[in-house]
Amino acid sequence: EVQLVESGGGLVQAGGSLRLSCAASGFTFDDYAIGWFRQAPGKEREGVSCISSSDGSTYYADSVKDRFTIPRDNAKNTVYLQMNSLKPEDTAVYYCAADLQILSDYVPRDLDEYDYWGHGTQVTVSS
Repeated sequence: EVQLVESGGGLVQAGGSLRLSCAASGFTFDDYAIGWFRQAPGKEREGVSCISSSDGSTYYADSVKDRFTIPRDNAKNTVYLQMNSLKPEDTAVYYCAADLQILSDYVPRDLDEYDYWGHGTQVTVSS
């Protein structure tokens, strides 16, 4: 059974940090690009960051560039989202997703490209 399980969300003050984890099982993790998306109340789901399957190519939304990073640990079947200098506008449910991209440096940005999704973890940033 394919599973993506997010963890690490919570309540943090503005300027603080959180590290989200996306633990994968049930598929060949190394063959998949992994993305992080978020959805705030009343808003559409948006892409935050993603990392390719092969060479570590990454994408960051302008709103998180220079604050967030997306390390990947294939030995642990896990991708992280390190979030620093958090702002109240980062408040959202954060989802990870997997897109089959064997031996590729392609970084999928569109949520419609993704095959599997986790259930999300809530991040709340207080001002």
